[in-house]
Amino acid sequence: MMLDKLARIADRYEEVSALLERPEVVGNTKKLQELSKEQAKLSPIYKLFNRLKKATEELEGNQAILADPKEDPEMKEMAKSELPDLKKAVEALEKEAQILLLPKDPDDDKNVILEIRAGTGGDEAGLFAGDLLRMYQKFAEANRWKVELLDASPAPQGGFKEVSLSIEGGHVFARMKFEAGTHRVQRVPSTETQGRIHTSACTVAILPEATEVEVQINLADLRIDTYRSSGAGGQHVNKTDSAIRITHLPTGLVVQCQDERSQTKNKSRAMKHLQAKLYEQQAAAQSSELAALRKNMVGSGDRSERIRTYNYPQGRITDHRIGLTLYNLSEVMNTGDINEIVDSLASDQQADLLKSQGMG
Repeated sequence: MMLDKLARIADRYEEVSALLERPEVVGNTKKLQELSKEQAKLSPIYKLFNRLKKATEELEGNQAILADPKEDPEMKEMAKSELPDLKKAVEALEKEAQILLLPKDPDDDKNVILEIRAGTGGDEAGLFAGDLLRMYQKFAEANRWKVELLDASPAPQGGFKEVSLSIEGGHVFARMKFEAGTHRVQRVPSTETQGRIHTSACTVAILPEATEVEVQINLADLRIDTYRSSGAGGQHVNKTDSAIRITHLPTGLVVQCQDERSQTKNKSRAMKHLQAKLYEQQAAAQSSELAALRKNMVGSGDRSERIRTYNYPQGRITDHRIGLTLYNLSEVMNTGDINEIVDSLASDQQADLLKSQGMG
C-alpha cells in the first residue's frame, strides 16, 4: 500500500533527523554531510506523507460517519458533501507520491560537462554552435549555475567548430540531460543572395561530472602535452605554454583546456573533463541498451538526425521526441528560456516510468 511505503521512508527521515543531532555525528564532517544529503532527499517524501496521511484520515472519518446508522443526519449530509473533494485530494497526493517514489537517475544531482560540435552545414553550423552556446549560458545564468569555459575552437566565419563548458549547480544534469542529441537549424544565411533556406546541424553532448571515486585514472595511462593557447585571451596567449592536452592512451580519448592563464588550472579542468568522458564510456559499456540510446541521442551531426529543429523563417522550435512545437524561437534564443521544453520532456519521461511500473 502506498501509505505503508511512505511511512517506512518517513520513519527513516525521523531516524536521520535524530542522528544529525548527536554530538558524534556533528563532529564527523563526512558523516554529517552524508546524513544531511539523505535528509534533504527524504524531506519532500516526508512532507508529502504527512499531507497524505491527514487527507486519508479525513476521508476515512467521513466514510465512517456515512456508514454509521446512529450518526446524526446533518453530520451525514456534511460528510457526504465533503467526500468528493477529499477523494480528489487523496488521489492527487497519491499521484504526487507515485512520481516522488519513481527510481531516480543517480546522475541527476551532478554537475555537467557540455560539449557542442558543429556538424554538417559549413559556416552556418559553426554560427549555430555559437547560438546554442549563448542559449545555454543564458539558461545556466537564469538557474544561477556556475559556468566555466573549458575549451573552444573558433570557426573561421564566427561561432565555433566545437566548444566545451563546465556547468556547476543544483540538479544541473536533471535539467540538462534532455539537451543531448542533434540540433538542426533552418534559416537564410546572411551570405545567401537568393533567400534560400539552408539546413545545418550541431551535436550536443551532456556528460555528468564524475568524481575520482567513480573513475580511477592511472597517471601512467596519460600523455600530457602543453601548447600555446590560440584565439582571444590577451597578450599571454602567444607567450606561455599554458594550454593543456591530455590523451588517455588506453581509450584514445583526448581532452584539452586553454581558457586559463594558469597551466595548473587548465590541467585540473582538463582532468575533470576526462573523468566525465570516461564515466560516460563506462556507464555505456555496462549496458548495451544505454550505449545504443546515447549513440542515437548524439548521432553523427548529420542533417537527417535530430532531436530538435530551430526554424527561423517560421519562428518555430519543434522537439521531435515528444512532438512539441513552440512559436517563440527568438525569445528562447535570446533569453535561454527552455524551461517549457525541458518540463515537457521531464513529464514525458515520468509518464513512461509510471507506465513501465504499472502505475500509468
